[in-house]
Amino acid sequence: MVGVVSLKTALQMAETANMDLVEISPQAEPPVCKIMDYGKYRYELQKKKHEARKNQKVIEIKEIKLRPTIETNDYLVKFKMAQKFLIDGNKVKVSMRFRGREMAHQEFGMRVFERLQEDLKEIGKIEQAPKLEGVHAMMLIGPK
Repeated sequence: MVGVVSLKTALQMAETANMDLVEISPQAEPPVCKIMDYGKYRYELQKKKHEARKNQKVIEIKEIKLRPTIETNDYLVKFKMAQKFLIDGNKVKVSMRFRGREMAHQEFGMRVFERLQEDLKEIGKIEQAPKLEGVHAMMLIGPK
């Protein structure tokens, strides 16, 4: 801590110390500067950034495709897959495609979505409710 010094004096002090004069806060009145090794400072910032990136968890969106007329055993297989994805910390996109006459009976598909919501309510929460877009219906479930 030197206090308020002219720019010329600060540059001379930095040169005698074989360091760089780095402006820390240019908005302050007068601007705040620090005498430091700028290359080392940038290297440490880069290391912190890399460490933060290494520790973050990437959440993936896994997709499960269902049919409105799905049988019990097939449903259980898809349910267990969704359960595993949620336990691993990933989001699950549940999609359903209606073909031909199934479009006239979309309530069957909505019942499958409701059943899946009910079965997964302990480990997942609904992030996007079932929504029909043309011949496709979609729902998004995230981990609790």
